[in-house]
Amino acid sequence: MVFLPVIVAITAAGNASAGPHEFQSGAQQVTFLELYTSEGCSSCPAAEAWLSRMKDSPELWKSVVPVAFHVDYWDNLGWKDSLASRAFTDRQRAYATLWNSSVVYTPAFVRNGREWRQWGGNDAPSDHPPGKPGVLDAASVDGREWKITFNPGEGLNGDFEVHVALLASGMRSNVRGGENGGKQLVHDFAALAVMDGQMQKHDNKRLALIKFSDDQFKTSGKLAVAVWVTQAGEIVPVQATGGWLSE
Repeated sequence: MVFLPVIVAITAAGNASAGPHEFQSGAQQVTFLELYTSEGCSSCPAAEAWLSRMKDSPELWKSVVPVAFHVDYWDNLGWKDSLASRAFTDRQRAYATLWNSSVVYTPAFVRNGREWRQWGGNDAPSDHPPGKPGVLDAASVDGREWKITFNPGEGLNGDFEVHVALLASGMRSNVRGGENGGKQLVHDFAALAVMDGQMQKHDNKRLALIKFSDDQFKTSGKLAVAVWVTQAGEIVPVQATGGWLSE
């Protein structure tokens, strides 16, 4: 994993609202729900449709932060997924290594750093872990420059890294090849970009400043931000928060 300086630039779409925005986790652990998916996988639309239900859930952003990572290992089978990234594939492979597995697959859900296969039913994806890792806060006056603050819970020490994903929902894609050829797919909570940065210690808190720009990523989708922290050098999320950036 490559970690960037405290001040990092990521690109935002032009339809982000001006703000102000403030997203806060509370002390109880928030479930960080990851979906690994691809437009080239015939079984992935059902998983994405299930994830899309989160848009209407009262748990969204409060107890569940969802992110859909599009992987690129289906791209040579008749259709290239424009949302796919080798970095997202590497992230999924890092989880497989953590679990002592040599296999990656789609659709694949990861809940709080653990493989999760019970996504097809009506059960809520949040598992309400018993721990209280601390409060994660992301605040912005203008929707572009963000102050990230993490106040670790009692007994949680060491260095931390912050991870910020720019997400888009309501994106439509007309797939012309591969297993989903001829279908129009709708993507929600799709990761457009992810940046990682070291957090600086200030008293008992950890701080980072992240700046968005809108010179690269343009989308008609509804934008959101997912923010999560990990222990330095680790992939398993410690705490998460997020919210919508556009109406």
